[in-house]
Amino acid sequence: IMALGFLNPFGDEDAQNELCPSLSYEHRLYGFAGCLCLGIFMSILSWISIFQRNFTMFGILFTISNCVTIGSSMFLAGPTSQIKRMFSENRMIATGVYIVAMILTLVAALVVKSGLLVIVCCIVQYLAMIWYALSYIPFARSMVKNCFSGAVSAA
Repeated sequence: IMALGFLNPFGDEDAQNELCPSLSYEHRLYGFAGCLCLGIFMSILSWISIFQRNFTMFGILFTISNCVTIGSSMFLAGPTSQIKRMFSENRMIATGVYIVAMILTLVAALVVKSGLLVIVCCIVQYLAMIWYALSYIPFARSMVKNCFSGAVSAA
């Protein structure tokens, strides 16, 4: 069973830990930069579509741009390492909310066709992405929590 990849869907962990192991570090950087630029470009297109009141296209482009942007780091970290980091204990909730929000965005855009629901789901996506990114900066989440709790108690 393990030989067929059922227990480890990524195959040999050492060989799959790097995306395209024959690529040099320079080429990995090109792949990372290319995917990152494509993700940013698609994000810009999504914002153009929202100004045209095309919420379906906005939801689709926004979600795909986030997937491409997150996927760009796989050129540097490798797919196995990236997925392990995404589902580590301190990132699991943010990753889960992020993935669920992306799925719900696509459902809201393609099935329900509700512009308001698309925007709400994209806001949740964005907040989950920020919370996920903050997990890579030491004490950043604690600082954000303290800032918000201080702002709420002052109000």
